Amino acid sequence: MIETELVEALKQNNSSAFKELVERYQSMVLNTCYGFVNDSDDAADLTQEVFIKIYDSIHKFRGDAKLSTWIYRISVNKSLNFIRANKKRYMFGAIDAENNIQHQNLMVAHDSDSADASIEQTERSKILFAAINSLSKNQQIAFSLNKLDNVSYNEIAEIMNISLPAVESLIHRAKLNLQKKLINYYKKNLP
Repeated sequence: MIETELVEALKQNNSSAFKELVERYQSMVLNTCYGFVNDSDDAADLTQEVFIKIYDSIHKFRGDAKLSTWIYRISVNKSLNFIRANKKRYMFGAIDAENNIQHQNLMVAHDSDSADASIEQTERSKILFAAINSLSKNQQIAFSLNKLDNVSYNEIAEIMNISLPAVESLIHRAKLNLQKKLINYYKKNLP
């Protein structure tokens, strides 16, 4: 089914069209939500909420953008609303997730060299994600969509409802800010 047919079938409450929509976009939505909340259970819950929102509001879809762009926008908004509502839990959850990853990496490591490399890689990831999370919300969204989800600048502009030059500026400033934050961190923490 092509996109326009799928949208029309969804607007007519066709259950097989909804099943096809979920099959087509579930992994995209799940990955997008996970990229923001860094918790697989929360991302799965958000994914369900996104599809409920799509089902409830498909009649509002005008077709000005691609269906996938509209779905991305819903996914991002649901994720950001979740983060705002659970700010403290989200911050501590990210730290716990990193600690769990580090523990799992230690369990998998077979010798001291690979254990050291694993710990070092986990620490680098933790530092990088903390730096990304410290960016302004718009920089964080644009940067994460582009670098973590491989979304094009044009699609980011549609998702965020901003101009293409604004996206370019956000990502450029995000890179500069990340560079400064990481340089400062390593200057302070390296012997």
